[in-house]
Amino acid sequence: MIVKYGGNAMKSLELRRAVAGEIAGLRAGMPVVVVHGGGPVIERELAARGVGSEFRGGLRVTTPEAMDIVEMALCQLNKQLSQDVGQAVGLMGRDSQLLSAEVLDPDLGRVGRVTGVNAALLRTLLGAGLTPVLGCVAVGPDGEALNVNADTAAGAVAGALNDGVVFLTDVDGVYRDFPDPQSRAAQLSRAEALAGIEAGWIAGGMIPKVRAALDALQRGAPFAVIASGMQAGVLARAVSGEAGTRIVP
Repeated sequence: MIVKYGGNAMKSLELRRAVAGEIAGLRAGMPVVVVHGGGPVIERELAARGVGSEFRGGLRVTTPEAMDIVEMALCQLNKQLSQDVGQAVGLMGRDSQLLSAEVLDPDLGRVGRVTGVNAALLRTLLGAGLTPVLGCVAVGPDGEALNVNADTAAGAVAGALNDGVVFLTDVDGVYRDFPDPQSRAAQLSRAEALAGIEAGWIAGGMIPKVRAALDALQRGAPFAVIASGMQAGVLARAVSGEAGTRIVP
């Protein structure tokens, strides 16, 4: 199972450790790979150094100066998460070319699109009983770091390993009539998800999450789940289909 973890769920140390405990519990029944971002941590470090933030299409414009700070912040967070999960090894995408990428758009600076995943290394670590915790800094063709969106990175890892992926976010799933919780879709096919975007009931910040799930399916993942990481106990229920929205081919 691939678990994408990040965003607002990381703002609380107590919640972060609770989710890490759930990941450790999930590992008792199946191998787990954790892929994480760290938007709030990155924002804090950029602000502390007087570096502004700009987003275009939901992606952070990443100058070379900002890239250095992004990588530093994610490296520190990576080790903290690895310690929280236990029996884990923290890695960045630049380690042994775990994540290879190309520049997505020159106007965005050092923002990458994943082109390759070192699945053999991940399988070796899983075979040794370790949980890889992977931070989303990839290596570009020039050998320099690229900032990669954590959702798309998790989807790429899921596709490379042909495993399902759970995207932990700050909403309970995809709502057919947002914000009515009774309208949560337990499962959507690829066609239904695309139709929802076209019709407009999948909108705003949910669109990139759904597209990341669809990208994971396109790369070979058998399913993707979008679920809330804002409360304890959700992860196991999301894996079993009792929480969140499961998107299938």
